[in-house]
Amino acid sequence: MRSRRVLLQTAGLAALLTAMPARAGVPEPYAPIVLQPTLGPQRWEFDLTAALRRARSEKKRLYVYLGADNCPFCRRYEAFLQRHAAELAPHFAKDYLVVDLRSTLAARAEKLFIRIDDQVLGYADFQRSIGDERARQLVYPNVWLLDGQARPLMQMPSGAGTFETVAEQLEILRLEQ
Repeated sequence: MRSRRVLLQTAGLAALLTAMPARAGVPEPYAPIVLQPTLGPQRWEFDLTAALRRARSEKKRLYVYLGADNCPFCRRYEAFLQRHAAELAPHFAKDYLVVDLRSTLAARAEKLFIRIDDQVLGYADFQRSIGDERARQLVYPNVWLLDGQARPLMQMPSGAGTFETVAEQLEILRLEQ
């Protein structure tokens, strides 16, 4: 009975999310590519394939933002981006495509998957594949800087207190460690 209830809840959440318009958490001045997950029982899958192809064709990097719709720390980071859009958006636009992965705190690490072409990796395996040491847990907000081949450009901070100043955000965009 419990598995049937979970399946019905998952199906209901899937129907709700697919019915909702893809609304960005990252503010409009950053021209985010908003990716809703494809959902299955116990599975949230984000497909980065098209964004990576576009990044390669435009000779840009990807700024992949994983934010949760019900995460207060994500709202704080998004508000920071909105307040400083005039200063920051041109720097993002110069070198990056911003990819906004729309999630929710209910999507735990074991349910989250990243697709690139034919390869699908669970969250922890994806983290390990890009050399990210945070593979053990899913923290919101989360940002990955990737080149057009999905190779990591820099180990990124995540969670509360991330990117608190314009200067810190610019250092990240310039890949200063």
